[in-house]
Parts: sequence; C-alpha cells; structure tokens
Amino acid sequence: MLVNLSTIAALGAVASAYDLPDNLRSLYQAHLSGECGNALSGPFSTGAVYCGDIPNAIFLKGPDGEYDNMDIDCDGANNAAGDCANDPSGQGQTAFVDTVSTYGIRDLDANLHSYVVFGNEGGSPSFSPRDHGVRPLSVMAVVCNNQFYGVWGDTNGFTSTGEASLALAKLCFPNDGLNGDAGHDEKDVLYLAFTGDEAVPGRDGANWAAGSPEEFEDSIKAIGDRLVASLPS
Repeated sequence: MLVNLSTIAALGAVASAYDLPDNLRSLYQAHLSGECGNALSGPFSTGAVYCGDIPNAIFLKGPDGEYDNMDIDCDGANNAAGDCANDPSGQGQTAFVDTVSTYGIRDLDANLHSYVVFGNEGGSPSFSPRDHGVRPLSVMAVVCNNQFYGVWGDTNGFTSTGEASLALAKLCFPNDGLNGDAGHDEKDVLYLAFTGDEAVPGRDGANWAAGSPEEFEDSIKAIGDRLVASLPS
C-alpha cells in the first residue's frame, strides 16, 4: 500500500531530524497523481520513467499514484561488509570511482555513503542523466519517510530503477530490517536530481571520509537545502 505524506511526516519525525520543506512536500503531492507530462525516457521494468516536469530537475515517476521503490545497492568499497554481505549482485566499484578516488577515499562505500543509483546504461531503454545536465556525484533530494539527501553515485547497467545505497536506505527506513538482499518495495520514494554545477560538492564540499552515514548526510545537507529552496513552490 502506498504511504501517504502524513505517514511520511510522522515516521520521519522518528527517523530524522530533517523537516520536509513546504515546497518539496507540495511538489511530492502535486506530481504523485497522473503520469509524467515530459517523459525523458521510455518506461523501465519498474514502470517508472525519467521525468522532466520540474524545471532544472529530473525525477523518477511511476504510473498514476506511484514514484519508485528503494532496492539496495552495495557496489563500491567494502561491498561485502556488514549487511551488504548477502547482496547477490554487488560489484567492487561504482560508476564514478575515477572521480571520487581523487577525494581522498578509494570509492564510495554503500555502508557509509548515502548515494543514489540514477541512470541506466546498456539496456533498452537507456537513459543518461548527464545528457540532461546532471553532474556525477551531485547532491540529490530523496523523499523517503522524510527528507534525506544523497549523491548521484552509481548507474544501473540494466532496466531496473529505484535503487540506493544501503546507508541511505537505512536512514530512510531504519526499522525495516533492510540489507543487501532486502529492500523497500512500496513505490513511494521520490528521487530528484538537480541539473548544473551548483549541485556538485566536489572534493571539499562534503565529508567523503565521514565515519558514519549520519556524518556524511549532515555534510551535504547545506547544499541540499539550497537546491531544494530553488525549486518552484
């Protein structure tokens, strides 16, 4: 059953100290019903499309009344560590390892960094956010229970959508027992990427060497808040 926004707000009060801004809450509600009016891709295996209905942003939109689910991605550094140990499809590196390795870490760590898998390469249909102005490792808004932020950290080589690191999934749904082989099935998660260079924290704009998911999340919050404030009411 789809979780409505009042439930999201109530659960988020427990899961996070973040408050969902009024304009992002309004956008979530306004675009939940109906279909995407400006589809940038064909529908993927989840039924979602990459949608350009919000200026200067791209988001995943499912059929009427749906956004997307949150499957678990454990790619990158320590991909078999902790609750990622049972991930049947984990890979040893993320899509942007060459860039993030210049930030003082070997690669993103799904147990530590809140990242989103966004974009589909090699399947049919395919979609590259970079073709529409989204920059690798840029900050994204994720509405899951309440507002959280992530970075665009990986791409999918097939036709599934709605995937995020274990760290982000546990911040969103801390009581759901999520792990590398168990995600969040309800299609109530909004993944929203911002176009342009202002969304990119770069080497010094985020705490890439953070010791916990909460520390990393807090380090990208200021950029996320500024980007969300620029969205239409």
